[in-house]
Amino acid sequence: MRIETRLRTFAAALALSVAAFGTVQAQTLTMGVRGGPESLDPHFSALGTHADAAKHIFDTLVWADEKNQVVPWLAESWKAVDDTTWEFKLRRGVKFHNGQEMTAADVKYSVERMPVVTGPTTTAIYVKSVAAMEIPDPYTIRFKTKEPVATLPYDFVRLFVVSAQAAAAANTKESAPQEFNSGKAAIGTGPFKYVSWTPKGDLVLERHDGYWKGAAPWQRVVRKEIPADPARVAALRAGQVDVINYVPSADFETLRKDPKLATVKGDSVYVFNLQLDQREQTPKVYDNDGKPLAKNPFRDARVREALDLAIDRQTLVDIVLEGFGKPTGQLMPDGFFGSSTKIPAKVHNINKAKELLATAGYPNGFKIDLYCSNDRLPGDGPTCGALGQMFAKIGVTTNVQAISRTVYFPAQARLEYSAFMNGWGTLTGEASYTLGSMAHTPAPNIGLGQFNRIQYSNPEVDKLLQEGRRTLDDAKRRALYEQAMEKIVADRAYISLIVLQTAWAGQAAKVELAPRVDEETLAYFYKRKG
Repeated sequence: MRIETRLRTFAAALALSVAAFGTVQAQTLTMGVRGGPESLDPHFSALGTHADAAKHIFDTLVWADEKNQVVPWLAESWKAVDDTTWEFKLRRGVKFHNGQEMTAADVKYSVERMPVVTGPTTTAIYVKSVAAMEIPDPYTIRFKTKEPVATLPYDFVRLFVVSAQAAAAANTKESAPQEFNSGKAAIGTGPFKYVSWTPKGDLVLERHDGYWKGAAPWQRVVRKEIPADPARVAALRAGQVDVINYVPSADFETLRKDPKLATVKGDSVYVFNLQLDQREQTPKVYDNDGKPLAKNPFRDARVREALDLAIDRQTLVDIVLEGFGKPTGQLMPDGFFGSSTKIPAKVHNINKAKELLATAGYPNGFKIDLYCSNDRLPGDGPTCGALGQMFAKIGVTTNVQAISRTVYFPAQARLEYSAFMNGWGTLTGEASYTLGSMAHTPAPNIGLGQFNRIQYSNPEVDKLLQEGRRTLDDAKRRALYEQAMEKIVADRAYISLIVLQTAWAGQAAKVELAPRVDEETLAYFYKRKG
């Protein structure tokens, strides 16, 4: 009887264990993502893949919802007190993962920290307008600006709030990575807590039960970085992951027809742009014998127009991206605040392009190195490769360098490229973010032009952007940005190509997909089925 009793006890324990394991598995969301964070310091990088991961642990002062509309978050309200002062009221009772209450002191610390510890792509653009801060009480913070800044709340969609106490030792570029990556300083107010992180591998998180918006539907989240598209799709089909982002266009229809899977496709905020260096001398342009050119051909408007005419955007969409995009001629999607309806559709004309090159003094063309990332956004490498083939047809021999984003972006920041292509997303939905960052003459003193990697400079554009930033009237501000967009497009130093579209797929029986125009894959918003 003792043996039988022990066997029954063992069987009961085993059943409970199996049931518990099943419960854990049901409450674990495993996501296969194309790119992961560069660090667990939310202020380290401005890349979308970095912010995507950071939003699981940290909250932002202001939130952009799934349609890119700005809504209250850690700040429950805000208002312009006067022309150069914005007052934000903070949500009371918000707790960091260590139990400490979030206050205005943490917000102030975060704003001061962002320009100091940022990595290869600066997050200082989100706080560029802040000249000073005041804290009247623990739940109120006032931001002083040197001039009227109508767009300040929009900029704060990427103002990640860290704990001033937990991050105290992570206040330099040298100390920040170790403190955050180990988890010691990775203390946020977000829906999930840090468990472990392997660079280029898995980010493991557990639910923050005290989350101010309510506990997440998942007890545990594993974000697996799987850069290769075929491997990510295979992991989904094998049941190794529950959700994948950036479904390749070639696989979308097959996955859509699988009854075990759910798929969704939507428009994105990201636009592919070709960028042409405007310095007098540029390092990656050569004559047909491979010798560096003495002067930069991209400074000639005729050369820039020739390259623009060489691009067949519809072919890029239909063939290269297999329908996952829309041709465009400006730096933001249609309908965004500051996009212009006056910009005509781009045309493709090889003969005229050749004529322009000959008139500019390059009847036999020249050679260029064209750089892009191959692991950041869907189709980045193939699109870059197709551009190279199109340029070759007008005599511009192109050596395409599609490389990892971890190499590409630091080199771009060091101004090592003459011609390069990458995606930019207007994450605030408002032109000041995109045009002020990319198309204003680099001006660190006023916080404009931080991502102008081609040294583009047009005084008329600068004037419009500066006036737009301080114009509080929405209609007048929109008109100013539209004029700036039209001038930038006409200059062709930035040549916009495609507005991207994005797809996700997941296990139909387990998870309800939650697409976003900013392409983020956020576990908190994925509802659990069953």
